[in-house]
Amino acid sequence: MIQHLIHQFGYFGVFLITFIEAIGFPFPAETTLTLSGIEWTHGVFRLVPLWAAGALGNIVGSTIAYGIGRYLGRPIVLYFGKYIGITPARLDKANEHFQRYEYAVLVIAKFIAGIRILVPYLAGINRMRFWIFWPVNALSAIVWSGAFIIAGHYIGALVSRFWPFIHRHMVVAIIVACLLVAAFVYHKIRGRRRERELAMSSPKAGELSATDELGHTDQDD
Repeated sequence: MIQHLIHQFGYFGVFLITFIEAIGFPFPAETTLTLSGIEWTHGVFRLVPLWAAGALGNIVGSTIAYGIGRYLGRPIVLYFGKYIGITPARLDKANEHFQRYEYAVLVIAKFIAGIRILVPYLAGINRMRFWIFWPVNALSAIVWSGAFIIAGHYIGALVSRFWPFIHRHMVVAIIVACLLVAAFVYHKIRGRRRERELAMSSPKAGELSATDELGHTDQDD
């Protein structure tokens, strides 16, 4: 679906996805940017307009989210946020962190999915000055979008370089991957069974020791 949107609408598709995600809809913006970086490797996009589209989508969406938070406040965030798992307790906890480290949160949150879409609303709710919010948010969006686009570019280059080898050994790689997953699942299940067995045997051991103590007490009497 993402690749279809990218191929169908080009730079505007990248802008649209990052914009929609920034105003609160759970769209895979980071995946979009990474895939766009891969397409850049194949000559579908050019770096500067692609980077501009990704960053501008987030900047415009975040600015709208800031305005909603500032002028409509907490009730509207909770009303629509309930559909994506935002509860009053979660909002209060996020707001507490934002009030304590607002500039750091504004920058770091760009790289944390889920938190990224909430922070502009919190900035508006807390009435953070717009002339501070906008440049910090814009710079963060430029760094964030560029990081994932460039990461996608290098991923695309590596895949192109090693694809002949991967293609030749695809069956073996799939078998090895399945075996590793099966071993991991088996290890987890076995660990949980051991924990259950220990949990079940612990009370019995306690009862036995208590019975022994009572028996010794009776003998002493």
